[in-house]
Amino acid sequence: MKQSAPSLLGKVMCLSFCLLTGCAGYVDLPPDTVKPISGWLDSSIVERQSVSVPGGPAEPPPSADYIIGPNDVLFINIEGRPEFMVVPTNSSSKVQGSRVDGSGYVQIPIAGPVKVVGLTVSQAQDRIREVLRKYLKDPWLVVEIAEYKSRPLYLLGQFRNPGTYYMDRPLTLAQGIALGSGFDITADLRGARITRENRILPVDVYDLLVNGNSKENIWLRPGDTVFIPDNRNSQVFIFGAVKKPGPVTMLQGGLNLAQAIGSAELRDTGYDFKHVRIIRSLSATHGELLVVDFDRILRGEAMPFPLMAGDIIYVPRSHFGSWNDAIAEIMPSLQAIGAILQPFVNIKYLTRND
Repeated sequence: MKQSAPSLLGKVMCLSFCLLTGCAGYVDLPPDTVKPISGWLDSSIVERQSVSVPGGPAEPPPSADYIIGPNDVLFINIEGRPEFMVVPTNSSSKVQGSRVDGSGYVQIPIAGPVKVVGLTVSQAQDRIREVLRKYLKDPWLVVEIAEYKSRPLYLLGQFRNPGTYYMDRPLTLAQGIALGSGFDITADLRGARITRENRILPVDVYDLLVNGNSKENIWLRPGDTVFIPDNRNSQVFIFGAVKKPGPVTMLQGGLNLAQAIGSAELRDTGYDFKHVRIIRSLSATHGELLVVDFDRILRGEAMPFPLMAGDIIYVPRSHFGSWNDAIAEIMPSLQAIGAILQPFVNIKYLTRND
């Protein structure tokens, strides 16, 4: 009798895993054995729980008026009084004007320093006019932004043109991404994240760019970082009853659960194959908690279980407890490598909600 493809794959995986780990109790199936597998890839999942994190509150559109900040360059034109004209900040500058210093002042010849930080252009113009009234009768002047340098936006990772950009007006997330000319074909949008004041925001970049969900199109703030990782550097992470806990690089053809556990090398005794736990990130705000019966896979009763980039695998010790117990045990390890974990894991498990 000819073997079915699922049965053959199950036998190959069982044999390969046992060679890697030296585990006992699993034997190859006799020739011509056919074992039907129902459910295909889902046949080894014994528990699946959807998990999400709430998005941030909707914010009103920011003011359209530009607020002057440190490092901006102002061009100040005072009609008929060239002695009050501001010269370039240095001889190599291509921009005519005066740079706002770190304390928020702009230097006006003869008149001296004038504080303009935190003002709109029209407010700065009124303030400078008041200062000039000490030297001129009814001065006429125009103030413009010659160079925007106080409101940075950092686009990092797989953008076509990554770098530091400066906001000259309020920008949404989609508009900010467009500054970097979009993303390239190696972009991992499920792992994309926006960082603000050292915290990852609960924003689903994948849902915005792929599904067009406008609710994810938040207003950006100066200092925000948008990072899109490279899908060629994908990893999974394995902990628990293994000798080599930590990251496992995904192969170009993909990685399954048996290969990941084999790479990490099981401890000699004390593990529960029937309740292998996986934290899976689907986006920055959505994930799944999976319990996989790995024993069924090794016995050829279920298909090999494919992993996704960023999966966190926990091989429990014998008769280990609940999800809370598992997460509590691996939490120190997750905190140590938090910077390379998927944004969902950071937001859900590593961010304090004080």
